[in-house]
Amino acid sequence: MLTIDIICIGKIKEKYLQDAILEYSKRLSKYCKLLITELPDEKIPDKINASLTSQIKNKECSKILQHIKKDSYVIALDIHGTQYSSEDFSKKIGEISMENSNITFIIGGSLGLTQELLNHCNLRVSFSKMTFPHQLFRVFLLEQIFRAFKISHGETYHK
Repeated sequence: MLTIDIICIGKIKEKYLQDAILEYSKRLSKYCKLLITELPDEKIPDKINASLTSQIKNKECSKILQHIKKDSYVIALDIHGTQYSSEDFSKKIGEISMENSNITFIIGGSLGLTQELLNHCNLRVSFSKMTFPHQLFRVFLLEQIFRAFKISHGETYHK
């Protein structure tokens, strides 16, 4: 069975988001083994400069790199990544899973990901050019992964 790891910076504090994540996690259990790793975010001061931004991103991305399995296909969620329709995303996940038993999705902190981490990734995916809260984005990702499995299995799912 395919394993999907989601490595993300920050904890989900809002109950309604925790409930949504739990619901999609249950739904996904039919299709894959799902592991979500929450790593602590770094405190961002009110006044921040480029040097501090770099330091914070380096700390967060260093933590992420330590949790990536060596044999995993790594996908960064990145505003500059490739955008897919749900059908094309489903096809891409299917293609990846033909050659890999583990797919890791990375959701960085609010300051983004370092170039070093992005270079480590096999693919960069963007859901939109808009910026979303990282906590809410986790729900978006789970929903799209679930939708991808429904599409690839020829099962109906609302449009």
